[in-house]
Amino acid sequence: MGFRLPGIKRASKSMEVPKGASKSMEVPKGYVAVYVGEKMKRFVIPISYLNQPSFQDLLSQAEEEFGFEHPMGGLTIPCREEVFLDITSRLNGL
Repeated sequence: MGFRLPGIKRASKSMEVPKGASKSMEVPKGYVAVYVGEKMKRFVIPISYLNQPSFQDLLSQAEEEFGFEHPMGGLTIPCREEVFLDITSRLNGL
């Protein structure tokens, strides 16, 4: 399964983009911006996460819910923010 991520905006290097920050902030090479939760909070994650089985489950959910039309223009992950943070914190240790 693969995802094309057209038009990904560049953002800050930190994983969570600060409130009030521009949505078009720089995304460093090797990272991708994703939108998570009810409030569509923006996170910048390493592209390597996309290959991990636990993250693949999130991508499958995104495909089921949105297909390839993501409302925020970037990759939208349809899960609670707490679930996303739990998964990415475990992937951070790899």
